[in-house]
This record gives sequence, C-alpha cells and structure tokens, in this order.
Amino acid sequence: MRNDIQFKTEDGVTLRGWHYLPEGVTGKVPTIVMAHGFSAVKEMYLDRFAEAFAAAGMASIVYDNRNFGASDGEPRQEIDPWRQVRDYRDAITFAETLEQTDPERIGIWGSSYSGAHVLVVAAFDRRVKCVVSQVPLASGSRNFRRLIRADYIGGVRDMFDTDRRERFKGAPPAMISVVDEDPSASSALPTPDSWVWFTETSKARAPAWRNEVTLRSIEMFSEYEPGSYIHRISPTPLLMVIAQDDVLAVTDLALEAYEHALEPKKIVMLRGGHFDAYVNDFEESSTSAVEWFRQHLQRS
Repeated sequence: MRNDIQFKTEDGVTLRGWHYLPEGVTGKVPTIVMAHGFSAVKEMYLDRFAEAFAAAGMASIVYDNRNFGASDGEPRQEIDPWRQVRDYRDAITFAETLEQTDPERIGIWGSSYSGAHVLVVAAFDRRVKCVVSQVPLASGSRNFRRLIRADYIGGVRDMFDTDRRERFKGAPPAMISVVDEDPSASSALPTPDSWVWFTETSKARAPAWRNEVTLRSIEMFSEYEPGSYIHRISPTPLLMVIAQDDVLAVTDLALEAYEHALEPKKIVMLRGGHFDAYVNDFEESSTSAVEWFRQHLQRS
C-alpha cells in the first residue's frame, strides 16, 4: 500500500514522497528511509525497491530530494550533499512520528550519491539501526578526477570561480547538463551509461526529470568525502552493494572505503555497471538489501 506524504525539514522546506506499508501487517513495523542519487527523482526505480521491502514486511519513506521532483526548495536543480544528509535525518524524525513506524527498527537505504549520504548519516545518527549503501560515491575529490581529464580540470576550476563571482554580483547560478550524448562535452556525469540510463529512464518513468543541475553542485560534489566517515558507522550493521564495472562511482574507491569500515559489515558484488543495480541486477541488489534489513531489523 502506498500513500502520498509530505513533511518539513528543520529549515522549513517541504519534501514530498511516498509511504509504503506492507499488506496485511498490523502494529509497528521496521521502516526504511530512502532517497535517490545525483539529480534523480523517486520515480526512477525507487518504487521497485520500496515494493520489495513492503513484500518482506517493512515500510518505507521514499522522498524526492530538496530542489528536485515533487519537493520544494531553491535554487531548483541544486545538489548540496550536506543539506541532503540533514534531510535524511529529518526524514527519520518524520518517520518516527508515524504510528506504523517502530522507532527502534529504522533502517536507511541509499544509492549512488544517496549511497554516499547514508554512510554519513549512519556514522552520526544512532537512531539508524541498519544501513544499505548501493553503488556509492566514496570520495568526491578522487572520483572527480576520474571523471574529468587532467588537462580539463583547470578549466573546470575556472568555471567554478567565474560562477562564484557572478553569483556574488547577484546573477543566478550557472547551469550544466547532467548528461550528454557526447562524453567529451561538458556535463555533470560524463559517462556513456549515464546518458543512456537517464534519458531512457526519464522517458519511460519520470518525464518531469530535468537534464540540468547548478554548476555549484559539481563544485560541492568535488569537495564531498563521505568515505572518510565509514569507520564511524560501527556498530550499526553496514551492507555495501558494489558494481564490479562501475565507471561512475568507481569500483575501486568503493572497495577501498569498505576496507575501512568496521564490523558488522557485508559486501555484495554485482556483475554489471553502476546503473545495472536498478535494472539488470535489480533482483540481486534488492534481494541483498531485503535480506540485510530482515536480519537486523525484523524480530524473530
């Protein structure tokens, strides 16, 4: 069963999404809080994961990140990772207010950029009793240098500085495409599989998705180091679902971060690339998450 929800963040922004409940289950149930990754909206397959959790007897709070989709927030299309981290914590607080939520059995799930956020949230927020991080960004600065050719980085830094000066004068934030068919063109996610997944998924499932973000979003991405908090998650159980051919949130950086996590932890390796976790490898990615949450959130 799915109901529309909305709630306010601590700074007054209204976030909107869905509350999934398992059919035929009464009383308080484990609840998973979840949002999407870089620029994506909830219609881009988050419903499939929430449905899998509901079928296993767990509720979900699924919401659009601020400035995107159905949620409020300005400037539109801007991604501030630290505001999104705080919004996860506000979503947990909202979940606690619902009569169906067992506040002692709250888990968090994230994928790609939100896969990074849940690492940070779980490191700080002990209300979280279990975490699943799927194809996560581990290091913004190092991943940034994997996605952008070394001889282009100086020019990108100049773009950041110019945008900052123009905003100081009162100009609106500069914008950049999320994806481009030409991987050598300026875009936030310059990989061929990013172009295919976002364009195909938006046409099929999320026509309101917009192919743009603020340039400042890329600058904040390059400064974000979620993997540096991973050793602080313990004793909260951590599952990392990593794609062996991930060229976007690159595989080796995620594996390196996992090595710094303390127990209890588990790793699942998917066969495909970054976006296969939502489609071709969905059965494995969702089943692994369901089993981890069942193990650590459901009562025997």
